[in-house]
Amino acid sequence: MFWSKTFVPVFIKSTKKRIKTTGAIVVQYRLCESYRIGERTKHTHILHLGTLEMLPDVEQKRSLLIRINDLVKESRTGIKSMFIPEEAVEQLAQRFFAEIRDKKRMDLQAGSEKVFTDSICHKEVREIGAEYLCHQVLEQLELSKMLSSSGWSDDEIQLAKTHIISRAVYPASELKTTDWIRKNSAVCTVSGYPLECITKDKLYSISKKLYSFKDELEQHLSRRTNELFDLEDRIIIYDLTNTYYEGSMRHSKIAKFGRSKEKRSDAKLIVLAVVINREGFLKYTQLFEGNMSDSRSLQHIIDELTIRTSVSERRPTVVMDAGIASEDNLQLLKKQGFDYMVVSRSGMKQYKVAEGQNTVVVKDNKGQPISLRKAVVEGSLDTWLEVYSENKAKKETGMNGRFSQQFEEGLGQIKSSLNKKGGIKKLDKVWERIGRLKQKCPSIHRHYEIEVVADDKQIVTQILWQQKVQPTKKQEGHYLLRTTMDETQESVQWQIYNTIREVESTMRVLKTDLDLRPIYHKTDKASMAHLHLGLLAYWVVNTIRYQLKQKGIHTDWRNIVRTMNTQKMVTSHMVSEYDQPVILIKCSEPIQEVQQIYEALHYKQRPFTQKKSVLPPPKFQKNENQYCRGVRDD
Repeated sequence: MFWSKTFVPVFIKSTKKRIKTTGAIVVQYRLCESYRIGERTKHTHILHLGTLEMLPDVEQKRSLLIRINDLVKESRTGIKSMFIPEEAVEQLAQRFFAEIRDKKRMDLQAGSEKVFTDSICHKEVREIGAEYLCHQVLEQLELSKMLSSSGWSDDEIQLAKTHIISRAVYPASELKTTDWIRKNSAVCTVSGYPLECITKDKLYSISKKLYSFKDELEQHLSRRTNELFDLEDRIIIYDLTNTYYEGSMRHSKIAKFGRSKEKRSDAKLIVLAVVINREGFLKYTQLFEGNMSDSRSLQHIIDELTIRTSVSERRPTVVMDAGIASEDNLQLLKKQGFDYMVVSRSGMKQYKVAEGQNTVVVKDNKGQPISLRKAVVEGSLDTWLEVYSENKAKKETGMNGRFSQQFEEGLGQIKSSLNKKGGIKKLDKVWERIGRLKQKCPSIHRHYEIEVVADDKQIVTQILWQQKVQPTKKQEGHYLLRTTMDETQESVQWQIYNTIREVESTMRVLKTDLDLRPIYHKTDKASMAHLHLGLLAYWVVNTIRYQLKQKGIHTDWRNIVRTMNTQKMVTSHMVSEYDQPVILIKCSEPIQEVQQIYEALHYKQRPFTQKKSVLPPPKFQKNENQYCRGVRDD
């Protein structure tokens, strides 16, 4: 028998036959094909080759076998072989192949290739839907083009895109992100960065380099989104938030103790100031020390906005909440030529409703009624608007009632201690307890009169309290909007102020969806790079969500990621008819919800259709018989 160890689908089988007339024994050859049924391998006859007297040498027979296989493979795949045999071998190979084709002894259909079904296994299934969605956003924002023009190499650009996409889809530490990329995600397939080169140190490094380009990136992304969606930035919203550190940060210059919005008074903070437009896109960001107050930070932001805003064009209207709208800050905005729309920190005691003004009723984003009336504040040239919310009034009434109940219960506990054995009765100690109670109830204790009665020995015998009589009781549910705009319609003024809800949405996405809090980094540079990477990821998130909102899809980011993760990249391993390992990589079909997202954004639905690779045959051991590499005569 002849066989080949080149892992080809056909082989030459020899048989000995005695000629009756002469008694001589001759060797005849047949072309056969092997196939597998379960674990059993069987042979089928394809073509009778005769005695092959014109090819007396074994190597010639081996060349004939290889050439026939090459012709079969060329017919199926269109791939021509580089092997060119001698003329006698080529003529026989072409003749035998023509017989195979004409007699249809083998399947020679182009593009077809047989594989053993029981050899198919799916060794890798990776998430690709959310990653590919974010990648197309970065292409839409022309991030690669911008970085390339700044002198970044292709590897650096691919790594930067990999890290930004990872932060948007799977916000975690660099160590966890590295593990996620290697085991779960196809982000490297999308970005083009080699998977085997991903390390946490490279992710740290590229984060810091991205932060060094903070201003250039911010200006490019701001300009690009304005061009894409035809935005004018006539209204901008300014707000601050802070995030805390998990660590002492003893050597930090920016981590300071301050008023934590997460009630983490035990941890040092860093303050993030953001300026966004009414569509939710970032215009400018700045990091401050953790003890920076809301009102003191505006000077830095106004200076930057003044530089970025042309004198010839109209300055945007700044919308802020009451925490930043101090009188000094409002005067600063006026001096720099900015209009503003703010909640007033003062004026509730001296305002009055303008005469002849009718009440205008609008709806908030939850469908609750809001009453609006023009107001007048003595000594002010600004436009004032009284706002009344019935829902807010109920909330404030309930809160004040709970605070009053909590404060009076605390006073009752202090009073009951006077009649207990071992209770606190000393006058100075009783006042200390009352002081601590006032700290716990800062908004309500000033509305109470407290009297402490003590004897000659400074022992408290009685504690009395009552609510103060308010000359003008605070109106729950009422507040004032203050603006320098010349807009006369109350409903338009309310709509302008209501854009501040975009800040609330931005902060929620940054802190919760993009995991900006807490910070585990130990150095200032790493901390700022971490926060900046989250802001870059927010550009991706908001670009997607803004376009989806235009199509009526109001889905939060976490739900978008969950939906997109249903699209997978599957790597299948199998053995072909050539006995070669075949690797097939395909993307799963997007489900209906994923298709809706792709169609709403006008994005492609697959990064590729199919990737196929055929591994070369394994090398044989040196101690193998030399005939195992070619044709052997039994």
